[in-house]
Amino acid sequence: MQQRSGVGDPKQMILIVEDEPKIAAVLHDYLEAQGGYIAHVLTRGDEVASWLAANSPDLILLDLMLPGMDGLEVCKLVRRGSGVPIIMITARVEEIDRLLGLELGADDYICKPFSPREVVARVRAVLRRGGVRNAAKAIGLDMDSARFSAALNGVPLALTPVEFALLQTLSGQAGRVFSRQQLMDAMYSDYRVVNDRAVDTHIKNLRKKLARILPEKEVIESVYGLGYRFSL
Repeated sequence: MQQRSGVGDPKQMILIVEDEPKIAAVLHDYLEAQGGYIAHVLTRGDEVASWLAANSPDLILLDLMLPGMDGLEVCKLVRRGSGVPIIMITARVEEIDRLLGLELGADDYICKPFSPREVVARVRAVLRRGGVRNAAKAIGLDMDSARFSAALNGVPLALTPVEFALLQTLSGQAGRVFSRQQLMDAMYSDYRVVNDRAVDTHIKNLRKKLARILPEKEVIESVYGLGYRFSL
């Protein structure tokens, strides 16, 4: 199962995280043969973080029930540092699982059993919607997760770790409204108890730093009664 073959390869890479060998093989083969993608398979949830540190998939197909770390925890972990589209695959159709998955940042769901053709169609649809994720690049925002550094139009942003986490979360899903609780989860990986108004303070400081470089644009918008979003 190959990874992206090299610079200039037009094919998009799909990471499949699925521990059932037959399902993983079907998805891999169908995506590559019928969808024209490059697919890579992981069988454990706790393998995802290290793989993402060295690879940049265009979309993740993520099973809910995984050894090592379940799909919801993987989704939350990925969302702390990436806006890559995530489609969750599950045989559990209870509404609470759907809501929780979307709350953590999943872009879509596919319920087992499914047809490979349906999966390819969903992948294409989510990738088409993913155009909004280019909003950060459109205003000249570059973020380096490995170095925790960010620049806007080539000008370095002196961000605190919390500000970096906030900006990365918001810009990774441009246009999506994040509640204060969701942003607190992104800010603090140790789940510490803090006042949700702390988000407002950090957003205010982040806006000041962005406004010094782009004074004419409100990069982070307030959505009354709901939270904040990265402007499209």
